[in-house]
Amino acid sequence: MIKQQLSQSLLQKLSPQQIQLMKLLQVPTAILDQRIQEEIESNPALEEGNERDEEYDSDIKESVNDPDHEFDLSEKEQYEKESQDELMNSDSFDDYLNNYMDDNTASYKYKTDDYGAHEEEQRTLPVAVENTFHDHLRKQIGLLKLKDENQFKIAMQLIGSIDDDGYLRREPNAIIDDLLFSQNIVVTEKEIVELLYKIQSFDPPGVGARTLQECLLLQIRVKIKIATSKIQLKVLKLTEFILEKYFEEFTKKHYTKLQRVLNLTEAQLKVAVNEILKLNPKPSSGYVDQLPTNLVAGHFIVPDFTIVNRDGELELSLNSRNAPDLRINDQYLDMLRHYKDHKKSGNSNKQEKEAILFIKQKIESAKWFIDAIKQRQDTLYKTMYSIMQYQHEYFMTGDQKKIRPMILKDIAEITSLDISTISRVANSKFVQTEFGTKRLKDFFSESMQTEEGDEVSTLEVKKILSDLVQNESKRKPLSDEKLKNLLMRKGYNIARRTIAKYREQMNIPVARLRKELV
Repeated sequence: MIKQQLSQSLLQKLSPQQIQLMKLLQVPTAILDQRIQEEIESNPALEEGNERDEEYDSDIKESVNDPDHEFDLSEKEQYEKESQDELMNSDSFDDYLNNYMDDNTASYKYKTDDYGAHEEEQRTLPVAVENTFHDHLRKQIGLLKLKDENQFKIAMQLIGSIDDDGYLRREPNAIIDDLLFSQNIVVTEKEIVELLYKIQSFDPPGVGARTLQECLLLQIRVKIKIATSKIQLKVLKLTEFILEKYFEEFTKKHYTKLQRVLNLTEAQLKVAVNEILKLNPKPSSGYVDQLPTNLVAGHFIVPDFTIVNRDGELELSLNSRNAPDLRINDQYLDMLRHYKDHKKSGNSNKQEKEAILFIKQKIESAKWFIDAIKQRQDTLYKTMYSIMQYQHEYFMTGDQKKIRPMILKDIAEITSLDISTISRVANSKFVQTEFGTKRLKDFFSESMQTEEGDEVSTLEVKKILSDLVQNESKRKPLSDEKLKNLLMRKGYNIARRTIAKYREQMNIPVARLRKELV
């Protein structure tokens, strides 16, 4: 039996302004301009401005510093605000407003019951690419002697299945199914493999390989074909034999076993290994076929903050792109003034009320966005300033060992901000210092105690560990146990499993894989 029942519950929900601010905090400076342009394009009431009234700027600044503020308009806009208030006090217009909001959902709402279900769609920048890796492969299909149109389509399907690294990691059966369902072509696995061998002859060498071993073998065989001397050919043939028969031993760096089995001297094995190390494990690496990765590991980084040491005093500044000059379009304010004049004369009608509601929504959206940008600027500065003070010794000296143990909670307590807010600020943000550009999140670390009872940052331990590995003998790399003993002699009480964890975090392989033929 279905029954209706009333219940009362207390829920805490975020306002649209808070949601907007959280999203903006996560946006790095490098793409903040993109986000602002998207907002300007979607909201004609918002525009960039070079000059604004000082009183207007002052009102915005005060509102940013007030956590319980409503966005105050300057005196210049007070006239329009009164007209809006007068409009919204109308009973008949209230009814119309409710109906309008039910039927037409605006991009910025006054109220909503489900923020999670209506998250903003992620937007990506379209990137113009002149000649992609896959385009380069498609141009070479004309060099193949194909029997018919079907073979051409199969070749195109194979090229389309090659991933961004240059490998074909899809099984032949999956490609057979794709051809059958999408192009109604029946093909056998043998035909797929035969055509793949032809594609593997394309430039760059190694393309279309199904494994790393096959990729390296394809490249070595190309070198064998163009070898110019008997000595070079002999070395390449040895290299091919090692890759073909003893690939696992090579990858695990069992050099002693390889010398014994192949009856080679250390010098002979070193020549062959060096030849393998010259090969390219990612054939597509010479082609641009992806979105820019400058924020992760790419070509350039736009710092969000700059810290300069001026005669012993640290000076923090925000990137100017963090504080864009935005304002409300004057034409929209004039429309509100025009509506009030019409209403006083009794000439307002339903169409004008619809228009004024749209205008009010856009102005409100613009005010919220300006407010969020200003709050973003204030939050970024406050957080970075606290980090600068907390890590003062590092920013003065550049010595990584001077970085103090610091967690998100420490900065949250100093700034009186939520931990999640600090996390959003630290994520994907960079600070430019005299010692290089650093990620903010790299300053956060746990602490550990030395034998003297002093607390040190785990970053300090990782730096010492990295130095030990860098200066070790590559013929006999240090094991985790030996690294532990060396650190304990320096006064760091640390377990072997912790050494292994830190080593993995820094992408340092185990001792056996660090061995080299020197």
